[in-house]
Amino acid sequence: MTLDPRLEPIYTKVVERNAGEAEFHQAVSEVFDSLSVVVGKRPEYLDHGVIERLCEPERQIIFRVPWVDDNGDVQVNRGFRVEFSSVLGPYKGGLRFHPSVYLGIVKFLGFEQIFKNALTGLPIGGGKGGSDFDPKGRSDGEVMRFCQSFMTELHRHIGEYTDVPAGDIGVGGREVGFLFGQYKRITNRYESGVLTGKGIGWGGSQVRTEATGYGTVYFANEMLATRGEGLDGKRVVVSGSGNVAIYAIEKAQQLGATVIACSDSSGYVVDEQGLDLARLQEIKEVRRGRISEYTQQGGQSRHVTDGSIWDVPCDVALPCATQNELDEQAALTLINNGCGIVAEGANMPATPEAIRAFGGSRVLFAPGKAANAGGVATSALEMQQNASRDSWSFEHTEDRLASIMTGIHARCAETAEEFGAPGDYVLGANVSSFLQVADAMIALGVI
Repeated sequence: MTLDPRLEPIYTKVVERNAGEAEFHQAVSEVFDSLSVVVGKRPEYLDHGVIERLCEPERQIIFRVPWVDDNGDVQVNRGFRVEFSSVLGPYKGGLRFHPSVYLGIVKFLGFEQIFKNALTGLPIGGGKGGSDFDPKGRSDGEVMRFCQSFMTELHRHIGEYTDVPAGDIGVGGREVGFLFGQYKRITNRYESGVLTGKGIGWGGSQVRTEATGYGTVYFANEMLATRGEGLDGKRVVVSGSGNVAIYAIEKAQQLGATVIACSDSSGYVVDEQGLDLARLQEIKEVRRGRISEYTQQGGQSRHVTDGSIWDVPCDVALPCATQNELDEQAALTLINNGCGIVAEGANMPATPEAIRAFGGSRVLFAPGKAANAGGVATSALEMQQNASRDSWSFEHTEDRLASIMTGIHARCAETAEEFGAPGDYVLGANVSSFLQVADAMIALGVI
Protein backbone atom coordinates (compact mmCIF):
# COMPACT_ATOMS: atom_id res chain seq x y z
CA MET A 1 0.00 0.00 0.00
CA THR A 2 1.34 3.43 -1.03
CA LEU A 3 -0.30 6.35 0.75
CA ASP A 4 -0.27 10.05 -0.03
CA PRO A 5 2.90 11.53 1.59
CA ARG A 6 0.71 13.86 3.66
CA LEU A 7 -1.16 10.89 5.13
CA GLU A 8 1.74 8.46 5.56
CA PRO A 9 3.01 9.87 8.90
CA ILE A 10 -0.54 9.88 10.30
CA TYR A 11 -1.04 6.24 9.35
CA THR A 12 2.37 5.28 10.76
CA LYS A 13 1.40 6.85 14.07
CA VAL A 14 -1.93 4.99 14.08
CA VAL A 15 -0.12 1.68 13.62
CA GLU A 16 2.42 2.49 16.34
CA ARG A 17 -0.25 3.56 18.84
CA ASN A 18 -2.45 0.55 18.11
CA ALA A 19 0.13 -2.22 17.84
CA GLY A 20 -1.07 -5.70 16.93
CA GLU A 21 -4.55 -4.58 15.81
CA ALA A 22 -4.34 -5.73 12.19
CA GLU A 23 -8.05 -5.37 11.39
CA PHE A 24 -8.08 -1.78 12.65
CA HIS A 25 -4.98 -0.96 10.60
CA GLN A 26 -6.67 -2.44 7.52
CA ALA A 27 -9.83 -0.38 8.01
CA VAL A 28 -7.85 2.84 8.48
CA SER A 29 -5.61 2.24 5.47
CA GLU A 30 -8.62 1.56 3.24
CA VAL A 31 -10.12 4.93 4.16
CA PHE A 32 -6.78 6.76 3.89
CA ASP A 33 -6.29 5.34 0.40
CA SER A 34 -9.35 7.33 -0.69
CA LEU A 35 -8.47 10.57 1.08
CA SER A 36 -5.61 11.69 -1.16
CA VAL A 37 -8.10 13.38 -3.46
CA VAL A 38 -9.61 15.21 -0.48
CA VAL A 39 -6.51 16.58 1.25
CA GLY A 40 -5.25 17.88 -2.09
CA LYS A 41 -8.37 20.00 -2.55
CA ARG A 42 -9.07 20.84 1.09
CA PRO A 43 -5.87 20.94 3.19
CA GLU A 44 -7.77 22.44 6.14
CA TYR A 45 -8.59 18.88 7.20
CA LEU A 46 -4.88 18.42 7.85
CA ASP A 47 -4.55 21.83 9.50
CA HIS A 48 -7.30 21.08 12.01
CA GLY A 49 -5.94 17.64 12.91
CA VAL A 50 -9.25 16.15 11.84
CA ILE A 51 -7.80 12.92 10.51
CA GLU A 52 -5.68 12.26 13.61
CA ARG A 53 -8.68 12.89 15.85
CA LEU A 54 -10.90 10.70 13.71
CA CYS A 55 -8.56 7.73 14.19
CA GLU A 56 -8.54 8.01 17.97
CA PRO A 57 -11.69 6.79 19.75
CA GLU A 58 -13.34 9.28 22.07
CA ARG A 59 -13.55 6.52 24.68
CA GLN A 60 -12.45 2.88 25.01
CA ILE A 61 -13.99 0.74 27.72
CA ILE A 62 -12.68 -2.73 28.68
CA PHE A 63 -14.22 -4.64 31.56
CA ARG A 64 -14.40 -8.04 33.25
CA VAL A 65 -17.57 -10.13 32.81
CA PRO A 66 -17.84 -12.86 35.49
CA TRP A 67 -20.75 -15.28 35.32
CA VAL A 68 -21.74 -18.76 36.54
CA ASP A 69 -22.32 -21.63 34.11
CA ASP A 70 -24.85 -24.46 34.49
CA ASN A 71 -22.30 -26.56 36.37
CA GLY A 72 -21.90 -23.88 39.01
CA ASP A 73 -18.42 -22.94 37.79
CA VAL A 74 -17.40 -19.28 37.54
CA GLN A 75 -16.42 -18.16 34.05
CA VAL A 76 -14.68 -14.89 33.20
CA ASN A 77 -14.91 -13.12 29.85
CA ARG A 78 -13.79 -9.73 28.67
CA GLY A 79 -16.21 -7.02 27.56
CA PHE A 80 -15.57 -4.06 25.28
CA ARG A 81 -17.26 -0.86 24.17
CA VAL A 82 -15.42 1.57 21.89
CA GLU A 83 -17.24 4.89 21.62
CA PHE A 84 -15.50 6.18 18.52
CA SER A 85 -17.24 9.34 17.35
CA SER A 86 -20.30 11.27 18.57
CA VAL A 87 -19.90 14.25 16.26
CA LEU A 88 -23.08 13.41 14.31
CA GLY A 89 -25.13 11.95 17.15
CA PRO A 90 -25.05 9.39 19.96
CA TYR A 91 -22.67 6.49 19.47
CA LYS A 92 -24.44 3.76 17.48
CA GLY A 93 -23.22 0.27 16.69
CA GLY A 94 -23.70 -3.36 17.56
CA LEU A 95 -22.42 -5.78 20.17
CA ARG A 96 -20.59 -8.89 18.93
CA PHE A 97 -20.30 -12.03 21.08
CA HIS A 98 -17.69 -14.32 19.51
CA PRO A 99 -14.40 -15.93 20.62
CA SER A 100 -12.48 -13.86 18.04
CA VAL A 101 -13.46 -10.54 19.65
CA TYR A 102 -10.60 -8.44 20.99
CA LEU A 103 -9.93 -4.72 21.08
CA GLY A 104 -8.61 -4.57 17.49
CA ILE A 105 -11.77 -6.16 16.06
CA VAL A 106 -14.00 -3.81 18.04
CA LYS A 107 -12.00 -0.76 16.93
CA PHE A 108 -12.08 -1.81 13.27
CA LEU A 109 -15.85 -2.24 13.46
CA GLY A 110 -16.31 1.04 15.35
CA PHE A 111 -14.16 2.97 12.87
CA GLU A 112 -16.17 1.56 9.94
CA GLN A 113 -19.37 2.43 11.80
CA ILE A 114 -18.52 6.14 11.82
CA PHE A 115 -18.62 6.29 8.02
CA LYS A 116 -21.44 3.81 7.56
CA ASN A 117 -23.68 5.77 9.90
CA ALA A 118 -22.77 9.06 8.23
CA LEU A 119 -23.80 7.65 4.84
CA THR A 120 -27.34 6.98 6.09
CA GLY A 121 -27.87 10.73 6.53
CA LEU A 122 -29.34 10.04 9.98
CA PRO A 123 -28.09 11.69 13.21
CA ILE A 124 -26.02 8.83 14.63
CA GLY A 125 -22.37 8.59 15.58
CA GLY A 126 -20.15 5.51 15.50
CA GLY A 127 -19.32 2.91 18.12
CA LYS A 128 -19.04 -0.85 18.60
CA GLY A 129 -18.73 -3.37 21.39
CA GLY A 130 -18.82 -7.00 22.36
CA SER A 131 -17.15 -9.82 24.20
CA ASP A 132 -15.08 -12.94 23.59
CA PHE A 133 -18.00 -14.93 25.04
CA ASP A 134 -19.31 -17.63 22.68
CA PRO A 135 -23.10 -18.17 22.96
CA LYS A 136 -22.90 -21.22 20.68
CA GLY A 137 -23.74 -24.36 22.64
CA ARG A 138 -24.70 -22.42 25.77
CA SER A 139 -28.08 -22.83 27.44
CA ASP A 140 -30.58 -19.98 27.64
CA GLY A 141 -29.81 -19.72 31.36
CA GLU A 142 -26.08 -19.36 30.73
CA VAL A 143 -26.64 -16.74 28.03
CA MET A 144 -28.99 -14.84 30.35
CA ARG A 145 -26.50 -14.83 33.22
CA PHE A 146 -23.69 -13.68 30.94
CA CYS A 147 -25.82 -10.89 29.44
CA GLN A 148 -26.90 -9.71 32.88
CA SER A 149 -23.29 -9.53 34.06
CA PHE A 150 -22.24 -7.78 30.84
CA MET A 151 -24.98 -5.15 31.18
CA THR A 152 -24.25 -4.62 34.88
CA GLU A 153 -21.04 -2.90 33.79
CA LEU A 154 -22.12 -1.55 30.39
CA HIS A 155 -25.25 0.23 31.67
CA ARG A 156 -23.26 3.09 33.18
CA HIS A 157 -21.83 4.00 29.76
CA ILE A 158 -24.94 3.91 27.53
CA GLY A 159 -28.24 5.77 27.12
CA GLU A 160 -30.60 6.90 24.37
CA TYR A 161 -28.76 10.25 24.08
CA THR A 162 -25.30 8.82 24.76
CA ASP A 163 -24.65 5.41 23.24
CA VAL A 164 -27.17 3.01 21.69
CA PRO A 165 -25.92 -0.57 21.15
CA ALA A 166 -27.61 -3.14 18.94
CA GLY A 167 -27.01 -6.74 17.89
CA ASP A 168 -24.26 -8.20 15.73
CA ILE A 169 -22.73 -11.67 15.36
CA GLY A 170 -23.81 -13.78 18.35
CA VAL A 171 -26.27 -11.15 19.59
CA GLY A 172 -29.83 -11.64 18.38
CA GLY A 173 -33.28 -11.06 19.82
CA ARG A 174 -32.67 -13.40 22.77
CA GLU A 175 -29.51 -11.61 23.85
CA VAL A 176 -30.96 -8.13 23.31
CA GLY A 177 -33.92 -9.13 25.48
CA PHE A 178 -31.70 -10.24 28.36
CA LEU A 179 -29.54 -7.12 28.02
CA PHE A 180 -32.53 -4.76 27.97
CA GLY A 181 -34.15 -6.52 30.91
CA GLN A 182 -31.04 -6.04 33.03
CA TYR A 183 -30.72 -2.39 31.99
CA LYS A 184 -34.34 -1.76 32.98
CA ARG A 185 -33.83 -3.58 36.27
CA ILE A 186 -30.72 -1.60 37.22
CA THR A 187 -31.89 1.86 36.11
CA ASN A 188 -35.61 1.53 36.97
CA ARG A 189 -36.35 3.16 33.60
CA TYR A 190 -38.18 1.82 30.56
CA GLU A 191 -35.79 3.58 28.20
CA SER A 192 -36.71 1.90 24.92
CA GLY A 193 -34.21 3.89 22.88
CA VAL A 194 -31.17 2.59 24.76
CA LEU A 195 -30.96 -0.60 22.67
CA THR A 196 -32.14 -1.50 19.17
CA GLY A 197 -32.99 -4.87 17.74
CA LYS A 198 -35.68 -5.34 20.39
CA GLY A 199 -38.70 -7.59 20.02
CA ILE A 200 -41.66 -6.15 18.11
CA GLY A 201 -43.91 -6.40 21.15
CA TRP A 202 -41.64 -4.32 23.41
CA GLY A 203 -40.29 -1.44 21.35
CA GLY A 204 -38.69 -3.12 18.35
CA SER A 205 -39.00 -2.11 14.72
CA GLN A 206 -40.47 -4.02 11.83
CA VAL A 207 -37.84 -5.01 9.19
CA ARG A 208 -34.93 -4.78 11.66
CA THR A 209 -34.26 -8.52 11.35
CA GLU A 210 -34.29 -8.35 7.56
CA ALA A 211 -32.69 -4.93 7.15
CA THR A 212 -29.00 -5.66 6.54
CA GLY A 213 -29.66 -8.40 4.01
CA TYR A 214 -32.46 -6.49 2.30
CA GLY A 215 -30.37 -3.32 2.19
CA THR A 216 -27.41 -5.07 0.59
CA VAL A 217 -29.64 -6.40 -2.18
CA TYR A 218 -31.27 -2.99 -2.71
CA PHE A 219 -27.80 -1.50 -3.11
CA ALA A 220 -26.71 -4.23 -5.55
CA ASN A 221 -29.86 -3.63 -7.58
CA GLU A 222 -29.05 0.11 -7.78
CA MET A 223 -25.55 -0.78 -9.00
CA LEU A 224 -27.02 -2.96 -11.74
CA ALA A 225 -29.37 -0.13 -12.69
CA THR A 226 -26.34 2.01 -13.66
CA ARG A 227 -25.82 -0.55 -16.44
CA GLY A 228 -29.49 -0.64 -17.40
CA GLU A 229 -29.99 -3.99 -15.68
CA GLY A 230 -31.69 -5.47 -12.63
CA LEU A 231 -31.55 -8.60 -10.50
CA ASP A 232 -34.28 -10.35 -12.46
CA GLY A 233 -32.78 -13.46 -14.04
CA LYS A 234 -29.35 -13.02 -12.44
CA ARG A 235 -27.43 -15.89 -10.80
CA VAL A 236 -26.47 -14.87 -7.27
CA VAL A 237 -24.04 -16.42 -4.77
CA VAL A 238 -24.30 -15.46 -1.09
CA SER A 239 -21.65 -16.46 1.44
CA GLY A 240 -22.80 -17.24 4.96
CA SER A 241 -26.15 -18.55 6.13
CA GLY A 242 -26.83 -16.36 9.14
CA ASN A 243 -29.26 -13.50 9.48
CA VAL A 244 -27.71 -11.24 6.83
CA ALA A 245 -27.28 -14.01 4.28
CA ILE A 246 -30.77 -15.47 4.70
CA TYR A 247 -32.53 -12.15 4.18
CA ALA A 248 -30.24 -11.20 1.31
CA ILE A 249 -31.34 -14.47 -0.30
CA GLU A 250 -34.99 -13.68 0.41
CA LYS A 251 -34.90 -10.20 -1.12
CA ALA A 252 -32.81 -11.30 -4.12
CA GLN A 253 -35.38 -14.00 -4.85
CA GLN A 254 -38.22 -11.50 -4.48
CA LEU A 255 -36.52 -9.33 -7.12
CA GLY A 256 -36.31 -12.24 -9.55
CA ALA A 257 -32.79 -13.54 -8.98
CA THR A 258 -31.83 -17.21 -8.73
CA VAL A 259 -29.68 -17.65 -5.63
CA ILE A 260 -27.67 -20.80 -6.23
CA ALA A 261 -25.24 -21.07 -3.28
CA CYS A 262 -24.67 -20.19 0.36
CA SER A 263 -22.26 -21.41 3.03
CA ASP A 264 -21.25 -21.88 6.64
CA SER A 265 -18.00 -22.92 8.33
CA SER A 266 -18.51 -26.54 7.22
CA GLY A 267 -18.52 -25.71 3.50
CA TYR A 268 -21.05 -24.52 0.98
CA VAL A 269 -24.14 -25.86 -0.74
CA VAL A 270 -24.98 -25.38 -4.43
CA ASP A 271 -28.49 -25.73 -5.81
CA GLU A 272 -28.55 -24.82 -9.50
CA GLN A 273 -32.35 -24.62 -9.51
CA GLY A 274 -32.27 -22.00 -6.78
CA LEU A 275 -32.02 -22.40 -3.02
CA ASP A 276 -35.14 -23.46 -1.14
CA LEU A 277 -35.32 -20.60 1.36
CA ALA A 278 -37.89 -22.28 3.62
CA ARG A 279 -35.67 -25.37 3.92
CA LEU A 280 -32.63 -23.21 4.64
CA GLN A 281 -34.46 -21.20 7.32
CA GLU A 282 -35.74 -24.36 9.00
CA ILE A 283 -32.18 -25.71 9.22
CA LYS A 284 -30.40 -22.51 10.27
CA GLU A 285 -32.98 -20.51 12.20
CA VAL A 286 -35.18 -23.19 13.77
CA ARG A 287 -32.79 -26.09 14.39
CA ARG A 288 -29.51 -24.11 14.24
CA GLY A 289 -28.07 -26.94 12.18
CA ARG A 290 -25.29 -27.16 9.59
CA ILE A 291 -25.63 -26.23 5.93
CA SER A 292 -24.72 -29.80 4.97
CA GLU A 293 -28.18 -30.88 6.15
CA TYR A 294 -29.67 -29.04 3.16
CA THR A 295 -28.60 -31.82 0.79
CA GLN A 296 -30.15 -34.54 2.96
CA GLN A 297 -33.69 -33.53 2.01
CA GLY A 298 -33.56 -34.55 -1.65
CA GLY A 299 -33.16 -32.57 -4.85
CA GLN A 300 -30.08 -32.01 -7.00
CA SER A 301 -28.13 -29.86 -4.54
CA ARG A 302 -24.59 -30.71 -3.48
CA HIS A 303 -22.47 -29.89 -0.44
CA VAL A 304 -18.83 -28.92 -1.07
CA THR A 305 -16.22 -28.99 1.69
CA ASP A 306 -13.12 -27.98 -0.28
CA GLY A 307 -12.36 -24.94 -2.40
CA SER A 308 -14.32 -21.71 -2.07
CA ILE A 309 -17.91 -20.67 -2.58
CA TRP A 310 -16.50 -18.02 -4.92
CA ASP A 311 -15.58 -20.83 -7.34
CA VAL A 312 -19.28 -21.03 -8.24
CA PRO A 313 -19.93 -18.95 -11.43
CA CYS A 314 -22.40 -16.14 -10.83
CA ASP A 315 -23.50 -12.70 -12.01
CA VAL A 316 -23.73 -11.17 -8.53
CA ALA A 317 -21.68 -12.05 -5.44
CA LEU A 318 -22.78 -11.03 -1.95
CA PRO A 319 -20.18 -11.82 0.76
CA CYS A 320 -22.27 -11.94 3.94
CA ALA A 321 -20.18 -14.06 6.33
CA THR A 322 -17.20 -12.38 8.01
CA GLN A 323 -14.16 -10.16 7.54
CA ASN A 324 -11.46 -11.08 5.00
CA GLU A 325 -13.35 -14.09 3.64
CA LEU A 326 -12.87 -13.06 -0.01
CA ASP A 327 -9.19 -12.91 -0.98
CA GLU A 328 -7.36 -11.97 -4.17
CA GLN A 329 -7.58 -15.47 -5.67
CA ALA A 330 -11.31 -15.58 -5.05
CA ALA A 331 -11.68 -12.13 -6.62
CA LEU A 332 -9.78 -13.23 -9.73
CA THR A 333 -11.99 -16.32 -9.97
CA LEU A 334 -15.13 -14.19 -9.80
CA ILE A 335 -13.74 -11.85 -12.45
CA ASN A 336 -12.76 -14.70 -14.77
CA ASN A 337 -16.19 -16.31 -14.35
CA GLY A 338 -17.93 -13.13 -15.50
CA CYS A 339 -19.28 -11.78 -12.20
CA GLY A 340 -20.36 -8.16 -12.64
CA ILE A 341 -21.39 -7.00 -9.15
CA VAL A 342 -19.90 -7.61 -5.69
CA ALA A 343 -21.65 -5.98 -2.72
CA GLU A 344 -20.46 -6.56 0.84
CA GLY A 345 -23.17 -7.71 3.24
CA ALA A 346 -20.63 -8.39 6.00
CA ASN A 347 -18.11 -5.95 7.47
CA MET A 348 -14.87 -5.85 5.42
CA PRO A 349 -15.22 -9.36 3.91
CA ALA A 350 -12.97 -8.53 0.94
CA THR A 351 -9.22 -8.22 1.50
CA PRO A 352 -7.34 -5.14 0.19
CA GLU A 353 -5.83 -7.30 -2.56
CA ALA A 354 -9.29 -8.46 -3.63
CA ILE A 355 -10.58 -4.90 -3.74
CA ARG A 356 -7.65 -3.84 -5.93
CA ALA A 357 -8.36 -6.76 -8.27
CA PHE A 358 -11.99 -5.68 -8.61
CA GLY A 359 -10.85 -2.11 -9.20
CA GLY A 360 -8.79 -3.19 -12.20
CA SER A 361 -11.70 -5.06 -13.80
CA ARG A 362 -15.23 -4.36 -15.00
CA VAL A 363 -16.67 -5.59 -11.70
CA LEU A 364 -18.55 -2.96 -9.70
CA PHE A 365 -17.60 -3.36 -6.04
CA ALA A 366 -19.53 -1.89 -3.08
CA PRO A 367 -17.84 -1.73 0.36
CA GLY A 368 -19.75 -2.79 3.45
CA LYS A 369 -19.93 0.71 4.89
CA ALA A 370 -22.30 1.51 2.01
CA ALA A 371 -23.88 -1.77 0.99
CA ASN A 372 -24.68 -3.15 4.45
CA ALA A 373 -25.77 0.12 6.06
CA GLY A 374 -29.40 -1.02 6.01
CA GLY A 375 -29.09 -2.62 9.43
CA VAL A 376 -27.96 0.47 11.27
CA ALA A 377 -30.34 2.63 9.22
CA THR A 378 -33.29 0.58 10.45
CA SER A 379 -31.88 0.72 13.98
CA ALA A 380 -32.03 4.50 13.68
CA LEU A 381 -35.62 4.19 12.48
CA GLU A 382 -36.32 2.11 15.60
CA MET A 383 -34.83 4.94 17.68
CA GLN A 384 -37.19 7.39 15.94
CA GLN A 385 -40.20 5.23 16.76
CA ASN A 386 -39.09 4.83 20.38
CA ALA A 387 -38.59 8.59 20.77
CA SER A 388 -42.08 9.34 19.46
CA ARG A 389 -43.73 6.34 21.19
CA ASP A 390 -44.82 5.20 17.72
CA SER A 391 -44.92 1.96 15.75
CA TRP A 392 -44.71 1.68 11.98
CA SER A 393 -45.96 -1.04 9.65
CA PHE A 394 -43.60 -3.43 7.86
CA GLU A 395 -44.42 -1.84 4.51
CA HIS A 396 -43.76 1.71 5.72
CA THR A 397 -40.48 0.76 7.37
CA GLU A 398 -39.28 -1.19 4.34
CA ASP A 399 -40.11 1.78 2.12
CA ARG A 400 -37.97 3.97 4.38
CA LEU A 401 -35.14 1.42 4.20
CA ALA A 402 -35.31 1.22 0.40
CA SER A 403 -35.27 5.02 0.17
CA ILE A 404 -32.24 5.28 2.47
CA MET A 405 -30.29 2.66 0.48
CA THR A 406 -31.14 4.41 -2.78
CA GLY A 407 -29.88 7.64 -1.25
CA ILE A 408 -26.63 6.03 -0.07
CA HIS A 409 -26.02 4.65 -3.55
CA ALA A 410 -26.65 8.06 -5.11
CA ARG A 411 -24.26 9.77 -2.65
CA CYS A 412 -21.50 7.26 -3.35
CA ALA A 413 -21.94 7.39 -7.12
CA GLU A 414 -22.16 11.19 -7.27
CA THR A 415 -19.12 11.70 -5.03
CA ALA A 416 -17.04 9.23 -7.06
CA GLU A 417 -18.02 11.13 -10.21
CA GLU A 418 -17.21 14.50 -8.61
CA PHE A 419 -13.73 13.37 -7.60
CA GLY A 420 -12.87 11.91 -10.99
CA ALA A 421 -13.44 8.21 -10.27
CA PRO A 422 -16.83 7.23 -11.76
CA GLY A 423 -17.98 3.80 -10.64
CA ASP A 424 -15.54 3.67 -7.71
CA TYR A 425 -17.91 3.00 -4.82
CA VAL A 426 -15.06 2.62 -2.34
CA LEU A 427 -13.82 6.14 -2.98
CA GLY A 428 -17.37 7.47 -3.19
CA ALA A 429 -18.38 5.95 0.15
CA ASN A 430 -15.19 6.96 1.97
CA VAL A 431 -15.02 10.51 0.68
CA SER A 432 -18.73 11.30 0.99
CA SER A 433 -18.92 10.10 4.59
CA PHE A 434 -15.57 11.61 5.55
CA LEU A 435 -16.61 15.06 4.31
CA GLN A 436 -19.78 14.97 6.41
CA VAL A 437 -17.97 13.88 9.57
CA ALA A 438 -14.95 16.16 9.05
CA ASP A 439 -17.05 19.26 8.43
CA ALA A 440 -19.01 18.59 11.63
CA MET A 441 -15.76 18.14 13.58
CA ILE A 442 -14.46 21.48 12.36
CA ALA A 443 -17.78 23.17 13.18
CA LEU A 444 -17.71 21.85 16.77
CA GLY A 445 -14.12 22.90 17.45
CA VAL A 446 -11.26 20.87 18.90
CA ILE A 447 -13.02 18.46 21.27
